[in-house]
Amino acid sequence: MLLKVTLSLLEGFGTAMELFGLTLVFALPFGLVIAFGSMSKWQPLRFLAVKKRRADAAERGALLRRIGGAWDKFAALRPVSVVLTKLAALRPISAIVNLLVWIIRGTPLMLQLIIIFYGPGLWFDNNIWGGSRMTACVMAFVINYACYFSVIFRGGIEGVPVGQREAGEVLGMTKSQIFFKVTLLQMVKRVLPPMSNEIITLVKDTSLARIIAITELIKAGEAFMKSEGITWPLFYTGVFYLAFVGILTLLFNYLERRLSYFR
Repeated sequence: MLLKVTLSLLEGFGTAMELFGLTLVFALPFGLVIAFGSMSKWQPLRFLAVKKRRADAAERGALLRRIGGAWDKFAALRPVSVVLTKLAALRPISAIVNLLVWIIRGTPLMLQLIIIFYGPGLWFDNNIWGGSRMTACVMAFVINYACYFSVIFRGGIEGVPVGQREAGEVLGMTKSQIFFKVTLLQMVKRVLPPMSNEIITLVKDTSLARIIAITELIKAGEAFMKSEGITWPLFYTGVFYLAFVGILTLLFNYLERRLSYFR
């Protein structure tokens, strides 16, 4: 029985590790892209700032003159000035990306799994995933973890002192050279501890795949409880999680020591 249970759990563990690996491969670069999007400073309406300055000048003139209906004109111009200021400062890419991150981080991963897998079939009468539950599951995990990773990446990038980037510019380095040779290396050191927590959490979150009937580790252990009436295989699954998390912990500790030269 022990051999049978072990083989079944190993199969479920393999499915969980497949989900874990695919999520990391796609979520890490996608998270970096989202981080850049959230920090985007593109302001397509910044030309309105010129009109805003003109409106301010008109306000000041109206305020100084204060004759006749000058005060009414000032009061009418002030809302226009405020609106132009808001529009000129608008960063649409950053706003849209931050809204997406807020939605993903504010809703449970379980709900996102259900919506991504069952939603297309219910709304459009066409299940785009076909029979591939794993594809839908990977998509949900990648989107969810990319949003969490993006916040960590953004914190790491913004945490690098501005003076170091300015020093790179003084040395004649291009923006790409400054990012890859100055910012990125220090960012990796800063984000490693919080990233290790998220990655370890990902190992355990793979158990949520059972929500859409994927036979991962927990579901494989639970099957014996239903068919054989025994509970110890379910507890046995904890050994697999503990072993893998232990390996990851040792790996991250090693990487932190290797990156200690940034101190």
